Amino acid sequence: MENHANYSPWLHRMARLTAGATFLLIIIGGIVTSTDSGLAVPDWPTTFGYNMFLYPLSEMVGGILYEHSHRLMGSLVGILTIGLFLLILAKDSRKWLKWLGLAALIAVIVQGVLGGLRVTQINRNFAIVHACLAQAFFALLCGIAWFTSQDWWQDIKTTTGETARKLRRLSLMTTCLIYMQLIFGAILRHTGSRLDAHLLFAFLVALHIFFLTRRLLAVNSESDGIGQSMPLLLLGLLVVQLMLGTGAFFAKLTAFGETFAAALTVTITTAHVAVGALMLVSSFVLTLKIYRFTDASVTIETAASGTLVTE
Repeated sequence: MENHANYSPWLHRMARLTAGATFLLIIIGGIVTSTDSGLAVPDWPTTFGYNMFLYPLSEMVGGILYEHSHRLMGSLVGILTIGLFLLILAKDSRKWLKWLGLAALIAVIVQGVLGGLRVTQINRNFAIVHACLAQAFFALLCGIAWFTSQDWWQDIKTTTGETARKLRRLSLMTTCLIYMQLIFGAILRHTGSRLDAHLLFAFLVALHIFFLTRRLLAVNSESDGIGQSMPLLLLGLLVVQLMLGTGAFFAKLTAFGETFAAALTVTITTAHVAVGALMLVSSFVLTLKIYRFTDASVTIETAASGTLVTE
């Protein structure tokens, strides 16, 4: 087990702040897409010829407000990510965490470039990739936040053997399915196509979350490293997401949606994106916990003989 003295509360706070700012950025990005404001500002990296940070606040109205706020928030996330990487280099000795910090830094730079290309090239494919990478970047930051928390240093492995292997496979598959669902959601939002795939993966995600939650509640308690609160949170987010998805379907894809107020439609569709992001990071961090606090190397034979074999 790695040295607990390596824990830095300030590094953990910085990771949480960066992840929180990224979640807000995703919400603003959802508003930009929901209001079709992605091209409200036609130039990049300038804003109507102004330096991005010097654009007059008085002119930030309508779609310009949403798009320019998205740019400013993206810049803040970029600055925070740089700060996070520097803190990891200064405060944490784990080499693999330094590589994750570098990956986050590269990802935020790529995100900024993709956002700019979306504007300058007027290509929806850049918008789709931009949206998908945003979700992966958010998950990475939440992973870093957990790696830098005190919880990471616990040495608890109460679930072993075949049960542990099944939990690991199921949690990893659930996370992958959620991400695939978000990809098809981005395609649907930006092109209006692939509703069939979006619905299919919605069903698969719901099924896997149900099975994962049931299995975790059966084998774990609040006293172990995994606990029961996170699987229950994931299940709760699923229920909310299904309701929001139904609302988004009626609001955007049926004639009934024409009776909805514009603000209501924007709220539903943006919340659908935000809750999807929370589902991804909840499943991702839960998967990390399962891999951390289970021992899949214990076989039936060694468990029966009372001999613990560690990886």
